[in-house]
Amino acid sequence: MSLLFSRRCEYALQAVLYVACQPHDAMTSIRELTTALDIPFHFLAKILQDLSHKGLLVSHKGPQGGFALGMPASDITLFHIIEAIDGIGFTQSCVLGFHECSDRNPCALHEKWAGLRDGIYRMLVSRNIGQLSGEMHKPGFDKFDSPPSGI
Repeated sequence: MSLLFSRRCEYALQAVLYVACQPHDAMTSIRELTTALDIPFHFLAKILQDLSHKGLLVSHKGPQGGFALGMPASDITLFHIIEAIDGIGFTQSCVLGFHECSDRNPCALHEKWAGLRDGIYRMLVSRNIGQLSGEMHKPGFDKFDSPPSGI
């Protein structure tokens, strides 16, 4: 599990990236996603529903249905996905969990964490799914690769 994000958020990032690696006009079934990403079906279904409600994905029912990106991949930043699933609390929270941590009342790690957190935020808002899908070298994620066998 990630240091900053929930398992739900990790799965959301993986699912959106996987969908972005499929041909533009293709729908990706939830079964394909669960198999390719090894995510429990019902858990992923809720995540995909949340992403659809936020407009990051679109879904179509039926035998030819599935999920596709809800907007161009270049318009979906990593931060959009994180915000949709986990919210933006990590951009403001204390790494040690103190509620009163601030520039006026800092914890022992406040200054160091603030610099790291700001760097992470800049990376998340500057990197989009289109860029990442073109850079993936993971089996099944290569742009327009065939899905893993058995799907």
